[in-house]
Amino acid sequence: MKPPALARTARALFLALLTIASACPAPAASPDEQARYLAGLDLGGTSLEPLSREDAWLRHAADFQKAWVDVEQRQLGPIRAWMPQALGYMHADPSPLVYFFSGPDMLYAHAFFPQAETYVLCGREPVGTVPDVAAMPAGVRAAALANLRKSLNAILSFSFFITADMKNDLTATQLSGTLPVMMLFLARSGCRVEEVELVKLDAKGALTQEKSKTPGVRVAFTGISGKRQTLYYFTTDLSNWGIKDNPAFVEFCRAQGRANALVKAASYLMHLDEFSTARDYLLNNTRNLIQDDSGIPLRFFKPEAWILSLYGNYPGPIDLFKKHDQQDLRAAFAREKAGDLPFGFGYQWRPGISSLIAGTALSSVPKAAAVAEPVDEDAPTPVSAPPTPEVIPPAAPGQ
Repeated sequence: MKPPALARTARALFLALLTIASACPAPAASPDEQARYLAGLDLGGTSLEPLSREDAWLRHAADFQKAWVDVEQRQLGPIRAWMPQALGYMHADPSPLVYFFSGPDMLYAHAFFPQAETYVLCGREPVGTVPDVAAMPAGVRAAALANLRKSLNAILSFSFFITADMKNDLTATQLSGTLPVMMLFLARSGCRVEEVELVKLDAKGALTQEKSKTPGVRVAFTGISGKRQTLYYFTTDLSNWGIKDNPAFVEFCRAQGRANALVKAASYLMHLDEFSTARDYLLNNTRNLIQDDSGIPLRFFKPEAWILSLYGNYPGPIDLFKKHDQQDLRAAFAREKAGDLPFGFGYQWRPGISSLIAGTALSSVPKAAAVAEPVDEDAPTPVSAPPTPEVIPPAAPGQ
């Protein structure tokens, strides 16, 4: 073959290979790479590294880092230091965690209960779609990142989502729903996101691929201790009518066994008769519970069933919810509390005026086996010690 012909052949071959390569899309970024991109974390050596050079992402990473340093110093660091000292038995418990009315707040679920094997969150907010930031045009990416920061402003500043704002923010761009927020929180909490799968529940609370009233997502991740953990989020209605019409989510929770529970900034819904089913479920199926005053009212924690510890101070609800003031809770704090609270919690988000109620259900405390005394063969009858309950951590009475 003559040199010009050889050159033409090589050029044709090169163009053919280039066409084939361009027709084959690059492999999608891994779930962890997506999470790190959203969280503004280093992407060096990943498939998303080129996108981290865009001005919009650099601005996002810088702004989010500044906000994160603040919430770490003011909230998350104090929680991580306080929990093992004050409520170490809850902090170390691998039992499932159920978080009613949570929205995408995996941030505080993980801070209070970092060892839970399974997290079950829920809200009225949609799950959204699995993010694929590389598939977005650059302008759409920039707008989505700006909106993501906006949607997180309240929880990073005050420790809770503002429901009305969240409803708008989580549907404003292609990074829609609760899923991108939860992935971001996992990445920033030091976890590695391994798998993300959209799921659904059937009427009995089992996972299904059939048509369903209860859409959700399953996120498998490696936690800070190196063990595999799972996060579920489902869109559901926890009113009495909502549960009667669609019991799938509550049945899914029931299948997890006796769980720990977290309730925070819950709009005082379980103070209302219309949410008594959700309230009763937590009272009857929870091992340990952490809540602010917007959760279950104090009067429903019967002294023969619960032992409570009160931390911080109770100034009453914010003006928006002032009708839900609890005089019995104020008296309980004045009478005896277990200790101070070095961080803000719930609607009264400023340290020094926040209240935290920690409860342990006595029915979940295992009883120790009877211990036999040494037998004196000369004595007429042997003597056995009566059964005694296992020692539980000391707590101040809540009633």
